[in-house]
Amino acid sequence: MKWNIGNIEVRNQVCLAPMAGVSNPTYMKICEDMGVGYVVSELISAEAIVRDNKKTWEMLEGIENLNIPYAIQLFGASPEVLAASAKLVNERYPKAIIDINMGCPVPKIAIKSGGGSALLKEPEKIRDIVRAVVAAVDVPVTVKIRSGWDDAHINATNVAKIIEEAGASAIFIHARTRAQGYSGKANWNIIKEVVDSVGIPVIGNGDILSYKDAKRMLDETGCQAVMIGRGVMGNPWLIKECVEYLDNKKLPGSITFDEKIDMMERHLNSLVKDCGEKGAVLEIRGHILNYLKCLPENKEIKNAICKCNNSNDIINILEEYRCNLKKI
Repeated sequence: MKWNIGNIEVRNQVCLAPMAGVSNPTYMKICEDMGVGYVVSELISAEAIVRDNKKTWEMLEGIENLNIPYAIQLFGASPEVLAASAKLVNERYPKAIIDINMGCPVPKIAIKSGGGSALLKEPEKIRDIVRAVVAAVDVPVTVKIRSGWDDAHINATNVAKIIEEAGASAIFIHARTRAQGYSGKANWNIIKEVVDSVGIPVIGNGDILSYKDAKRMLDETGCQAVMIGRGVMGNPWLIKECVEYLDNKKLPGSITFDEKIDMMERHLNSLVKDCGEKGAVLEIRGHILNYLKCLPENKEIKNAICKCNNSNDIINILEEYRCNLKKI
């Protein structure tokens, strides 16, 4: 089912969450090929953008080549800095939606810098930030929040109303508190409460690990779409399974070990092309550990790959592993 963020049409109800070290242009492209409707970049420092930090800009290289709607997510605590950085991003990537991170629970972001989920404790500052960013750009602005700071301070509904009043075009809500981090269970009832309190699209996030979870979240909360995070780590096929089931009620088939190894090699080769040999080898290690989950006799393979210093060695190890799996 199609839906809109402002004037931008999204082709289906499945979105890729912003995840540090995962949601880069390389993996976004893989998820695009799996059918995802919308993607959000890993969080980008507004301060670094304003300072014209080269490495920060490099994190976004290639994002303009996506053929689906995408957002660049900014984090910070200052309305002025966030607005200035959003304007710079808008100038360089005019097709990118601007997303503001108000949900990151990591202490470096939420405590040290006063950004991310720490903003949930300052609703009026949230209003100032959203207004400033909306005024600075000519594309839709969205906001990613959590249900609250902790169980004693669940304020997602109030925050969502403020975000809507300030001019945002959509709200993404991870239904955990900052105190929970990524542990415990997401409270989808909070998503429904936010949906019922605002008129702009609400996208639910938290505990989507299967196509059944995606359908259940849509049915139980009435949210416009689902955002999948950790469930796609090592499993981009989850995107395809959710899209095909939600759009056509098609049930998923099993993923073969050949498909998984092919994807590992594709992911690695794409990273080499996008960010160079050294960066690709370092980044792919974590991804491969996730891809290898549930495959047999993977312990030695994991250890060997984590010791590799070049992509050819990784490919050779994977091909040898493929041959061994065919004998099992």
